[in-house]
Amino acid sequence: MLKAVLFDLDGTLLPMNEETFIPKYLDLLSTRMESKGYNKETFIKVLWSGTKKMYLNDGTKTNEEVFWGEFASYFGNDALKDKNYIDEFYTNEFLQTKSECQDNPLAKQIVKFVKENNLLCILSTNPLFPRVATKSRMGFVNLQETDFDYYSYYENSKYTKPNPLYFQDILDRYNLKPKEVILFGNNTYEDGECAYQLGMKTYLVKGYIIYNSKAVHTFQEIEMEEVISTIKNHL
Repeated sequence: MLKAVLFDLDGTLLPMNEETFIPKYLDLLSTRMESKGYNKETFIKVLWSGTKKMYLNDGTKTNEEVFWGEFASYFGNDALKDKNYIDEFYTNEFLQTKSECQDNPLAKQIVKFVKENNLLCILSTNPLFPRVATKSRMGFVNLQETDFDYYSYYENSKYTKPNPLYFQDILDRYNLKPKEVILFGNNTYEDGECAYQLGMKTYLVKGYIIYNSKAVHTFQEIEMEEVISTIKNHL
């Protein structure tokens, strides 16, 4: 029996080309931090280093703690005071990255359908961003926090995709079994293989599918317009 539907955000509910989104995001953020005295290239290097550490998180700390631990190891503990300055970025300059994304008028309709059918609606976006950044990206397709029963961000998560413990944590939070869940994503490895290891069914939404060479299985691909009918088939 289906009890929950999980959705990836970037490249799934939020259509985006990461190859253009990420460079613009990094340029905007590093430019803001340059005004605080950070060297842009060094800042981006540390940002990637902190991201890598979050991917390797063993669950003993939150992703937020892991990232800022790495940040402080490069720039010193005094740099931690700039956390709020970075958070402010996500409600200001970060909104310019919307130009690298496309609208998805079906997003609201899809999550509404899930809720109307008394299913848990969960946004399983990789928790590499702070909560404020995830809220902003939701807003790019007219979604908000209240549309979801749960969504992941670096403050509330201790793992990242493709670690299957990321999805296991979500299952545990709601006492769900893998067969009671379906996932809509766009990455053959971080979504597909990660969920497959737990026995979760994954559908890849066409448009911005990322075919990762590490993926060894194939997953059914569907159009955005087919998401609701696919959910119906599981009811």
